[in-house]
Amino acid sequence: MAMIGIHLDHEAPVDEAIQRGADCVQFFISDPQDWRIPPPGPRAAEIAATSMTKYVHAPYTINLASGNNRIRIPSRKILADTCRAAEAFGAVAVIVHGGHVTADDDPRKGFQRWRKALKEHDSPMPLLLENTAGGNYAMARRLDMLAGLWEQVGGFSLGFCLDTCHAHAGGEGLEGIVDRVKAITGRIDLVHANDSKDTAGSGRDRHENLGHGQIGVEAIAEVVAAAGVPAICETPGGVAEHRADIQALRSRLSG
Repeated sequence: MAMIGIHLDHEAPVDEAIQRGADCVQFFISDPQDWRIPPPGPRAAEIAATSMTKYVHAPYTINLASGNNRIRIPSRKILADTCRAAEAFGAVAVIVHGGHVTADDDPRKGFQRWRKALKEHDSPMPLLLENTAGGNYAMARRLDMLAGLWEQVGGFSLGFCLDTCHAHAGGEGLEGIVDRVKAITGRIDLVHANDSKDTAGSGRDRHENLGHGQIGVEAIAEVVAAAGVPAICETPGGVAEHRADIQALRSRLSG
């Protein structure tokens, strides 16, 4: 059965994940809306020494597709800094959003900017590109855009993280989503198992606890089972809500 984990913003993510009954954990190592990655510090060594599988989510500010140098160039730096810090924390991968171009830009240029960023990116830390929920010019909302991007970046050992809420809100739907994504990327490395507060195609990135949203836990569990990779719940609440989400998913995967 796939490992099931939780995303936490806490200073002690492994301890908090254990309290929730998680098999693995994902966390930020800085403010996700900031452009700075602080030095890892002594906390990193303590977390790295634990046996739990750890993922790091890169800041939301990163946009490698942007035509604005004041966004794109700092994005490359913060991604490099995040990967270096993730190594210190003992992470197995860094998850990063696909970013977007503007209405007056050509998406194909966004694909090429991603390619250039990966050519210059020098880190052994695996990168997982995550699909996103909104934006008409997003690199990884619609699968047709993802296909165009993957033509440029597929040769760089880039992995893929499939978010169920994002696919639902992005208008792709979950039926057959694993096969449709794999037909483009050849791989799925991680699933973000999230329900959605909003209807399909809304473009709104608002996660809900499993079984309390518009998707339903059964459909989410089917995606996780089909992907056959670890799953991380990025859902609201505290210990009780997170334990319930993990157990709801675990029970359906073991049934």
